[in-house]
Amino acid sequence: MAKFTPPPLDGLKRRIERHRQEKAGERAGMFVRETFLLSREEAREKARQWFDEFPKAAYWTEVESWRQLDGDRIEFTMRRLPSAD
Repeated sequence: MAKFTPPPLDGLKRRIERHRQEKAGERAGMFVRETFLLSREEAREKARQWFDEFPKAAYWTEVESWRQLDGDRIEFTMRRLPSAD
């Protein structure tokens, strides 16, 4: 019985590296993201500011992720489209 050996991956590795270098100057994804670390009340106010300035219907604004840390601090990431077209 012949033993299976995977093909060499050198060509694929080169293509991936070339692609990463070509895309290095471009923005990652279509959303603008900003991460904050604030007290609970400051976090609520910052989220309200984002929703007031960038309405959800036009900019797809949302709290992308959040977590509560010690000391009643909230780390969260807001996400929105760069412009409303």
